[in-house]
Amino acid sequence: MPIKSPLTPVPVETQPFGTRLLEAIWKHGTTDPKKKAFICAENPDIYVTFRQLYVRCLSVATFLETHGFAHGDMACLVLPNSWEFFEIMVGACVRGGGISGASMLFTDYELTRQFIDSRSKIVFCADNSLERVMKAAKNAKNIRTIVVVQVSDRSVKLPDDLPFGVIKFDDVIATKPNLQSKEVDVDVKRDIVLLPYSSGTTGSPKGVMLTHKSFSTMLTVFRTHYDNHVYPKLDPNWQVEKEKLLLMLPFYHIYGVGILCTSILNGQTGVVMSHFDKHVFLRSIQNFKIRYLFLAPPILVFLANDPIVDKYDLKSLEFALSGAAPAGVDICKKAMKRLPNFKRIDQGYGMTECSMCCTMPIIDHNQPLPDHVGTLMSNFEAKTIDENGKELPFGQPGELCLRSPTLMLGYLGKPQATAESIDDDGWYHTGDLARLDENMRIYVLDRIKELIKVKGYQVAPAELEDLLLSHHDISDAAVVGIPDERAGEAPYAFIVRKNPLLTEQQIHEFVNEKVANYKQLTGGIKFVDSIPKSAAGKILRRVLKDTIDKKVKSKL
Repeated sequence: MPIKSPLTPVPVETQPFGTRLLEAIWKHGTTDPKKKAFICAENPDIYVTFRQLYVRCLSVATFLETHGFAHGDMACLVLPNSWEFFEIMVGACVRGGGISGASMLFTDYELTRQFIDSRSKIVFCADNSLERVMKAAKNAKNIRTIVVVQVSDRSVKLPDDLPFGVIKFDDVIATKPNLQSKEVDVDVKRDIVLLPYSSGTTGSPKGVMLTHKSFSTMLTVFRTHYDNHVYPKLDPNWQVEKEKLLLMLPFYHIYGVGILCTSILNGQTGVVMSHFDKHVFLRSIQNFKIRYLFLAPPILVFLANDPIVDKYDLKSLEFALSGAAPAGVDICKKAMKRLPNFKRIDQGYGMTECSMCCTMPIIDHNQPLPDHVGTLMSNFEAKTIDENGKELPFGQPGELCLRSPTLMLGYLGKPQATAESIDDDGWYHTGDLARLDENMRIYVLDRIKELIKVKGYQVAPAELEDLLLSHHDISDAAVVGIPDERAGEAPYAFIVRKNPLLTEQQIHEFVNEKVANYKQLTGGIKFVDSIPKSAAGKILRRVLKDTIDKKVKSKL
């Protein structure tokens, strides 16, 4: 039988998401008119209060209305983390439309593809991405308007000689809100509020259709979980609205935008990092006395290994939640040893298709480093199945399937990919190998498609990566499978050395002592300068495979 979350269900949201956000902003702005909603991490003298934020969101909504942005329309955002990202999202929601965030690292080719696929009518971009956006928009006839935001350096103004037709965001914010504007009739079950892109279980990126109901309900599930099962256990006197939150995860990713919206609903002050800079990151923790971090595994690796960490006062840091990719227990231990005030590092598990997270920790003070990803969250059901679709009993690993009111509608314009991911009974097939125990805890073992098959045995890359990262002379690592005539596949490791004198032989000896024969790095080892990862912290294994030595590649 499928298991249901042991936690009390929360009400499924029925209010339009834009209305919900505006009500929260108004509430926090009237409670404390001077309270800051967002602070610029790079230049903390620059900030926006909740009262200012409320008016700015309405100005964006009015601007969109006057430029023909209507119910069901989409805006694409090529922006770094910034409060303008949030303002545009709210404005689009109020007008019955949605947003699709794109990476600042995208080429004009990648931007064109997303502009067209998302069917966006308007693009909001950063000043330092304008050239690429304009080039991309030439090949996307659906783009009618381009708005540029000065975010690379907030201390300067945009030049007056912008290309013809490009609008300054300052002019958007200067738009007088139309308080008499007719309210848009939003269908919370069908209208898209967010269109992030995900590869799903396989293939190229696809637009994930998240509705007002699915995403807003997820935020209720998430906040309720923390209010009931996390914060009170960390500190009985925890007052979430008084804790500043460091917003460093990319907003165009579901994890980042989820934490962004949570900070506003909670009435917290968000310290916004436009991009990851280790000095800004550490200085922000130090100066704003950050106690809780939402992060991805590469940040844990940085905290555990980088010498610069010792130059900052990080005594305020007590807790962290790692998500978006697996974080090994060994690297968590190293981070906690480095920062002795760390009391817990928990892991969560989720995906874009579920609107953010599916499992979260239920705090147990006797287990500061759990080896699982937590308990199924409220309103979720789960089961594991074998390769034939047969449901498996507790303890047996299989593909994890999930069902929840927070699930996506599907992939935009891709009914076949949607049908392959969500079956007729509403189960989303995650493509992740997991097992469930009798206490309804979930252990995510690896991506099924990334498993290495050695003589019929399954080897999880994440397991070997965790082991390699525990070596004191290794700062980062990734493992892929390569073809092997005798074994079928063999594990091949990419290693970033802290100590340039570290040899392949030493690594083999280290690994061979700790794993079974079939898990050993018989495919080989390659030393590299860095491991390519997505903004969410996931290892880009296909990119790595393209860099394998020609001698090895000849066997592929």
